[in-house]
Formats: sequence, structure tokens, C-alpha cells
Amino acid sequence: MSTAGIPGTPRAAAGRRAVVLGGTGLLGRAVAARLARAGWTVDASGRDARHLPVGLVRLGVRFKAVDRHDPAALATLLGGGADLLVDALAYTAADARLLLPFLHDVGTTVMLSSKAVYVDAAGRHVNSPVGPSFDGPITEDHPTLAPGNMPHASPGGYGPNKVAAENVLLDASADTTIVRASKVHGVGTARLREWVFAGRVLDRRPAVLLAGAGAGTDHPTAAVNTAALVHCIADAPAGTRILNSADPDAPNGRDIARTVAAHFGHAWREVLLPDGAPDGLGDHPWDNRPGIVLDTSAATALGYVPVGSYAQTLGTTLDWMAAQPRSLFDADPYFEGFFDYAAEDRFLAAAATP
Repeated sequence: MSTAGIPGTPRAAAGRRAVVLGGTGLLGRAVAARLARAGWTVDASGRDARHLPVGLVRLGVRFKAVDRHDPAALATLLGGGADLLVDALAYTAADARLLLPFLHDVGTTVMLSSKAVYVDAAGRHVNSPVGPSFDGPITEDHPTLAPGNMPHASPGGYGPNKVAAENVLLDASADTTIVRASKVHGVGTARLREWVFAGRVLDRRPAVLLAGAGAGTDHPTAAVNTAALVHCIADAPAGTRILNSADPDAPNGRDIARTVAAHFGHAWREVLLPDGAPDGLGDHPWDNRPGIVLDTSAATALGYVPVGSYAQTLGTTLDWMAAQPRSLFDADPYFEGFFDYAAEDRFLAAAATP
């Protein structure tokens, strides 16, 4: 039985066990590394040990081959209890319910969720056909989608299923924290959104076109900052809470383009496109107008200290990117349409014609 949260129990890391479900994914890796460096015993689950970075192995993180949807496998992993359970793979209420038999032996449970649960006044969310329009920074008590159980791997199903999973865990344990992250970035990401600008740097493009004058914003979240928040939660007094997780700053598209170019020492001309520019020109993954920004004051009040700003945390990711084969990013269909250099060159040539 875990003693975490019992009055008088030392909070030293030695002897404390953390289980990270989805420990080979972007957020799971960052959490496992943070806790291992702090002296925790960390078990990271996954299906393939080859996906656990060698750096985590050197930190002493133990890989556990576990199918998240197999109750018997979960029993083997969690039956002995844990001081901290971090679930990066709870996508549905059914996923969350699989954990219920084990929570009485878990000190603190953290579910990694998403800002995709939030809706604006018109009921729109980040996966809606038409994006949402929030009237300011989003706090944790902002309205969310209704819980649902439609296929979660779909634009309309992801958010409702996340809400349903959140509710199951919040109702089940007095020491559960839901962490809602925004656009996550970090080393090993399966989708490097910054490739939209980094690819242009590698191609030595002389100009970068930015839709909406580059003012679009979609708050990024460094995986290492979420890991720092999880570490803070583990050491905080017991309680049920929901916390947003995002970088301490919310750069817009122009800021992000500048950060990427500066990291590689590349200079280009910024072409700030006005509204009404040809469709597709200057598109980038953060082009939300009005911007989407998460209020993280509740996390700060808990004692959380971010590792760094967006620019301060992005450098290691860009260095990792530079060491990978370019095909790793070019092959992602997500980027289709972002690299229409011919259309850009025609626009620039027309703009330069007297």
C-alpha cells in the first residue's frame, strides 16, 4: 500500500515508485526522465522496448511490456501499488475504468489530457471544422465538451472521450489530477510541427510567408514543462484538481518562425500576409485567430516552476531533428500543402513587379 499523502510521511524520492503508462511516448518519456533524475524508481510501460530511449535506460527507468487494454497485464504492473501513477494513454471512459481496481493502492494519479476538451461560446473546439473563438486565456473551469463514447480517434470523438475518461478518474479517487496540455513539443515527437519552418531553413528559403501577419497563436507545451508539473503534483498535498499545462509564454507564428530560424543562424525576409491573401499561403500549425492561450496560474499556485520558455525548451528538439533523416518529417502527410514553394515564388514575383 502506498504511503504517499499520509501526514508525516517523508517526501524524499528514495524508495518512491512511479508507474508511467505510455512511458515510451513523448510526454511519458519526459515524465519518466524527470522523475528518474529526481531519484524515483520509475517503471515505464509500452509494447516495444526498442521505443524506450537509451537515455532513459541509463537513468534507471525500467521498461515493462504492457498492453494498456489488458486487465491482467495492468494487474501485474499495478497490483503491488505505486506512489504515483501517470496515465498518458487514457483516451476513453473504458480506458479509465480499467484502472479503478488498483487506485486504492496508488498514492497520486495523474491523467494526461488535452485542451481539446474546451469549447467556446458556440460549442466549437480545436477539432471542429471551424475553429473556436475564445475570449481570453482559458482557465480550468471553462466549459468543456459533453462526455461521449463515439470513436475517439476522430476529430469529433477525441475531446468527448477525453472528458469521459477525466470524469471516471475524478469520481474514483480523492487524489487525482487531470493535466490538460496544449500543442506538445519535445525530443522524439511523432509530429514536429516546427518542421513547417525548419524545413524551409534547411532549404535556405530567402523569405517566409506568414498568414494573418503571423499573429496566429496556439499555445505550445514543452514536454519537459509538463513533466515538471507532474513532478510538482507528486510532491503537492493530496487533492482532486484539474490543471492546464503550457509554456510560460504563448508565442505567435511570427515568433516561432524567428525562433527556428535563429536557432540555425538563418536569415530570411518576413512577408506578413494580410487577410484576403490567397488561400494556403503562409499557413502554419499555430494560425489561430483569435489566439488560443491556456491560463496556467493554477499550476503556478501549486508551486510549479517551468523548465523554460518555448524558445528555451525548443533548442534540444531542433538539435534532435537535425540529427534525423529528413525523410522522417517529409513523409508525414500532415505537412502536405505547407510546402508549396511554387505558389510562394509566384506570389513573391508578382509582389515585386511594379
